[in-house]
Amino acid sequence: MKISQKGLYALQAIMTLARRHDQGAIKIREIAAESDLPEKFLELILLEMKNARIVDSVRGARGGYRLRRDPAEIPLSDIIRLIDGPLAPMGDAEQLRSLIAKDADHRALYEVFLEVRNAAAKILENTTIADIVGGGKSKKSVAAKANAIAKKR
Repeated sequence: MKISQKGLYALQAIMTLARRHDQGAIKIREIAAESDLPEKFLELILLEMKNARIVDSVRGARGGYRLRRDPAEIPLSDIIRLIDGPLAPMGDAEQLRSLIAKDADHRALYEVFLEVRNAAAKILENTTIADIVGGGKSKKSVAAKANAIAKKR
């Protein structure tokens, strides 16, 4: 799994919206300034997240963008999958399972990739935007949670 620059920008923008979740719609200009992101690129990212129903846009003088759901209900995996695709180092979990079944010579390698994918997916699916902006848990407890999830596999 590789998170692109676009993926990082999307996560940073979502974090900004989460920090200001109780303030209503936030203008793109303010999100860009607060997150130190290029405004034009941010527009494209927010449009993609709007189409995926992660954010809403509000028109008018008090318009802008806001989260559609509470930050505690948005796992990091939703944003990463939307922007960057599957969480696996190569393809998705089904593709890896297919390679494991078909390619006996390289089965062990694909099994490792699948384990990496599964561990990363568990952490990203169980860590919400609220967790990383402090609305849910401290940074230290987010790391502890990630370690506990990884150990359960």
